Amino acid sequence: MNLKSFSAVLLFVLALLSGAALGAKTFPLTSSQAVPAASGKVEVKKDKNGNREVTIKTEHLAQPGMLTPPASTYVIWFQEQNGEPMNQGELKVEKSLKSEFKATTHFENFDVFVTSEGDPRTKSPSGQVVLRTKVQH
Repeated sequence: MNLKSFSAVLLFVLALLSGAALGAKTFPLTSSQAVPAASGKVEVKKDKNGNREVTIKTEHLAQPGMLTPPASTYVIWFQEQNGEPMNQGELKVEKSLKSEFKATTHFENFDVFVTSEGDPRTKSPSGQVVLRTKVQH
């Protein structure tokens, strides 16, 4: 492959990658007073089936046992307007106080929030909300 062909292929790949990145929207997470140093974001993009791929990333999120009152885990919830909150799974915080979680949903506009909980399989939020954002398309 000559340099001109290589450059053309490289430009094509870069165009594809930038187009994919443009399809994603990012929503900042707001932290509560329980975890004031915590920050994070929710990135949402549409997949080929029309669903939303949701990636949640946090930094400086205290271990749940360090909260007042202490908890054993964090749980991620998605909730459509006027709907019931749906447990999406456990948000595990690394020793570096970072975390990442991925999920897929058919919701378009919905709240994302994280609660401190005693059981990761809880059916409804009972702990304090530590992070929150609203996803709007």
